[in-house]
Amino acid sequence: MYTATGRPSKSDALKQHAPLVRRLAGQMLARLPASVELDDLVQAGMMGLLDALGRYEETQGVQFEAYATQRIRGAILDELRSNDWLPRGLRKHARDIEKAIQKATQLAGRAPTEREIAAVLGISLAEYQQHLVELQGSQLLYYEDFDREDADSFIENRSGDADDTPLAQMIDQDMRSAVIDAIERLPEREKLMMSLYYEQELNLREIGAVMGVSESRVCQLHSQAVARIRARMREREGVTSA
Repeated sequence: MYTATGRPSKSDALKQHAPLVRRLAGQMLARLPASVELDDLVQAGMMGLLDALGRYEETQGVQFEAYATQRIRGAILDELRSNDWLPRGLRKHARDIEKAIQKATQLAGRAPTEREIAAVLGISLAEYQQHLVELQGSQLLYYEDFDREDADSFIENRSGDADDTPLAQMIDQDMRSAVIDAIERLPEREKLMMSLYYEQELNLREIGAVMGVSESRVCQLHSQAVARIRARMREREGVTSA
């Protein structure tokens, strides 16, 4: 069906470009926590597509797909930001810890201890460990990462080729190698914890039983391991603690 102006009807245009929405949603999902649902991203993306259809003018000199891509991504990112569970204060703690890990690593020439990280932060070991507990479930990727000035390149670097499936993107050799390298640099205790959590799929209480520590301590180790990995990845991308 076409409108009086000879353009496809809005419903037909939505159907025509729905695969673009699903593709973009899949690309972004591959770099997000497992708790994020593809259908939620697709739904938000479809709203972005609808917005693009209403706003697009051929006189803008931009191909519709390129224009729609930006609108779809923007809508998905708005949805992600609106549902970001980590309060701003805790995100700051997470960033501060990552920066402290980077600095402490440079000073020690190895993976720093918790006490060394706390010293760089200028807080007590107990305070540092409390921050780790508060960051329970912290992510390898925060939604606010998309808010950086180089957001477009940040997304592109993690999106893979347009025809890649989410699975193909997740096992992208460059990213996979970088994560493996970061995990290999973890202290043995944290490496074991990550293996039990992600490979053996044990819960925190079960991991505590295996390692002979409390569930709270496992939570601390998990948050710290994630912070170390993020610090390593940020360092690799040239984001320093300066």
